[in-house]
Amino acid sequence: MKSTIPDSGVPITLAAGNGADRHEASLHGEILLRLRDYVVEGNIPEGARIPERQLCEMLGISRTPLREALKVLAAEGLIELLPNRGARVRQLSQRDLEELFDVMAGLESLAGRLACEAISDAEITAIEQLHYEMYGHYLHRDMHGYFQANQRIHESIVAAARNEALKTAYANFAGRIRRVRYSANFARKRQRWAEAMREHEAILDALRRRAGSELSDILFQHLRNKRTAAIEHLTEPQEPAPASP
Repeated sequence: MKSTIPDSGVPITLAAGNGADRHEASLHGEILLRLRDYVVEGNIPEGARIPERQLCEMLGISRTPLREALKVLAAEGLIELLPNRGARVRQLSQRDLEELFDVMAGLESLAGRLACEAISDAEITAIEQLHYEMYGHYLHRDMHGYFQANQRIHESIVAAARNEALKTAYANFAGRIRRVRYSANFARKRQRWAEAMREHEAILDALRRRAGSELSDILFQHLRNKRTAAIEHLTEPQEPAPASP
């Protein structure tokens, strides 16, 4: 059986047995990644219904794999499944944002403190590489690439904390604010994107020195600043996010 990864034009022959399962899993992962990015980057308005037919055409898939991917996004908190009525993008109120960002600030603050006790030199090096990759995207005004590297940095710090309960709780809440965390970089009242980049310089510096208490405070304030920008963005007259060059 043959399939094609959307946008690549590359046909993939799916052999029988375990090979077919691996290819199907890979294709499912590709669909999920593209769909998640599409929602996170604001291509569907908050509270709007998910246009299943349009997305099927865009991704080159049938409704069955699309709906499987939508179930994952619903579990992550990005969308809501409506009984017998499809799905819609989850809409968060100002109070929702305040509460979610405060929880995330607490989780990341704890993760930073624990990470400094357990992180290896190799992990710090890997985070440094992600930081410079992120900075390159920032210089090129590539928000998509910047955000992907940014999220991997935060996830790497959480992973370095060596606490599975913390990691699980973080993943649960991170999914629910991923979309607004992305859009907050476009808040006009403050130069949030540049400010976030400076904060990440401080995060990396504290991590290199394994200064747990300092990193904990920086991460808490980083999320608090993101919360302020997210609420500002929520209350601003909305315009389409600038396209990456």
